[in-house]
Amino acid sequence: MSDVCIVGIGIHRFGRTDGVSGVEQGVHAVRAALADAGVEWPQVQFAYGASDAAGNPDTMVEHLGLTGVQFINVRNGCAAGGSALFSAQMAIKSGEFDLGIAVGFDKHPRGAFNALPAEYNLPDWYGDAGYMITTQFFANKITRYMHLHGISRTTLGRVAEKAFRNAVHAPHAWRRQPVALDEILDGAMVSDPYSKYMFCSPAEGGVALVLASEKRARELGKPLVRLKAATMRTRPPGSFEVFAPCIDIGGGTATATRIASRDAFTLAGIGPADIAVAQLQDTEAGAEIMHMAENGFCADGEQEQWLAEGRTEIGGALPVNTDGGCLACGEPIGASGLRQVYENVVQLRGDGAGRQVPGAPKTAYSHVYGAPGVSAVTILER
Repeated sequence: MSDVCIVGIGIHRFGRTDGVSGVEQGVHAVRAALADAGVEWPQVQFAYGASDAAGNPDTMVEHLGLTGVQFINVRNGCAAGGSALFSAQMAIKSGEFDLGIAVGFDKHPRGAFNALPAEYNLPDWYGDAGYMITTQFFANKITRYMHLHGISRTTLGRVAEKAFRNAVHAPHAWRRQPVALDEILDGAMVSDPYSKYMFCSPAEGGVALVLASEKRARELGKPLVRLKAATMRTRPPGSFEVFAPCIDIGGGTATATRIASRDAFTLAGIGPADIAVAQLQDTEAGAEIMHMAENGFCADGEQEQWLAEGRTEIGGALPVNTDGGCLACGEPIGASGLRQVYENVVQLRGDGAGRQVPGAPKTAYSHVYGAPGVSAVTILER
């Protein structure tokens, strides 16, 4: 079976864009991706669109053109964009289509996400205890992880410091000013041990990717960025996930992320050591740390040394979140997972400018995680 290729990418900057709806930001991204691929909207055979709070993606046909195209909406927590991409590549791999789009956008109000227990099949007491507030849940989760594996609060700060430093060179990022480590550590406390600089914010933005069969990609004359693996998995027994607590939180080590990562590496026929650049879900600083291990790049506890030695910096052994990740870009839920893949295509094309990973990277990895314990992983090769 031939590979699915990404032949066009487009993005609407993240952050706050007054007067522009989420759908309009998605339309902007689609038009940019089509132009990048050198194709027109009537040529698109299908689309999968992700949005959590900004309306149904299929309504963007009113802006793009009423061609009768198959357009399916995807809603899957923070993994919505990754799930849209997974669905799109399956449509091409099936042989049914050879050119389509995965698009995601969102426009969230200020403040925390307003998750309700009933939406996740949870009793009201779970919300009364404060666990529906993601800042509190993730603070509790990282506190436990730090205790078990010897991770210091300084290491949390280093993750955020790197994010803001990388984002200086990412035109699509929201927060593009470097922040000193001391300022990060001394910032206003949100949920101990996290200061305000260690959490991402709900945001706005849109991303679109044009996918094609290898045959169609060659006909278009585009450089081949191959989607070697795309997986999306739900939580197994024994995992301890946001909005999906386990009775025995110390029992197993399996998680949705570990399963998605394992299966992606199997599909791609490579291992963690073969990855040149990675975008890992970092809704908070500790998430990046935990996901380094869950995705197989290091053992639990090794992150302390990795961050101290700069191994995840742009010029390090494994650059992580080269555009600043969620910490610097914010998280418009529908677009966030696709932003990671957008950034990886930029890196594989060598178009990263000040944030470009040296050495002409040939492999790139992305991972997104969402409630109530779902994870999507992609591996790209050029």
